[in-house]
Amino acid sequence: MRIDIISIFPGMFPAVLDESIIKRAQLKKKVRIFCHDLRDYTLDKHRKVDDRPFGGGSGMVLQVEPIFRAVQAIRKKTKSKPKVILLCPQGKKFDQSCARKLSACRNLVFICGHYEGIDERVREHLVDEEISIGDYVLTGGELAAMVVIDSLVRLIPGVLGDKNSLNFESFEGNLLEYPQYSRPAKFKNWPVPEVLLSGDHHKISVWRKAQSMQRTRMRRPDLLKK
Repeated sequence: MRIDIISIFPGMFPAVLDESIIKRAQLKKKVRIFCHDLRDYTLDKHRKVDDRPFGGGSGMVLQVEPIFRAVQAIRKKTKSKPKVILLCPQGKKFDQSCARKLSACRNLVFICGHYEGIDERVREHLVDEEISIGDYVLTGGELAAMVVIDSLVRLIPGVLGDKNSLNFESFEGNLLEYPQYSRPAKFKNWPVPEVLLSGDHHKISVWRKAQSMQRTRMRRPDLLKK
């Protein structure tokens, strides 16, 4: 997979992309990630990428021309047409199902919105999908892009060491993950449930499924409706 990120703050990404699972995924050549400074694609001598909105109003709007030039330049470097995604509050709310679908794509381009908004022509002519990571406002789309990329990269086959671990994570099958414990078996009179020490794999499986159902019912009943 190839992932391209268009941002006016590309320096924000190395701290996330060059660590942990995403770093290992790149070393394994499961994914290639490129960050593009939007200012490199403007024709303005001051590298300006925003301007005042037509019709008046507060703030600045990201211009269509540099974004168009950036997307076109990326398309020339990819073997297949990339899926272009805009990170913005108006997008579809991101979830595990969306992460799975994106993880199956060959080429992805993430456009990080900023300021008061983005020229509507970007949405109309360049973007294939809009994604939001929640009903709150961020300074820009950079953090949202990191969240989405982290979520989808770990789903690419071969990225995680234990491929079966994906089957037991929260939100798989619309259930929250069951409680997890490790050594020691007893700490400060806080014991591990006896069933997990029994060695009976069937009983453990039944217990975990019941715990997942109970936890989901208490904390996220909306997931059970799905």
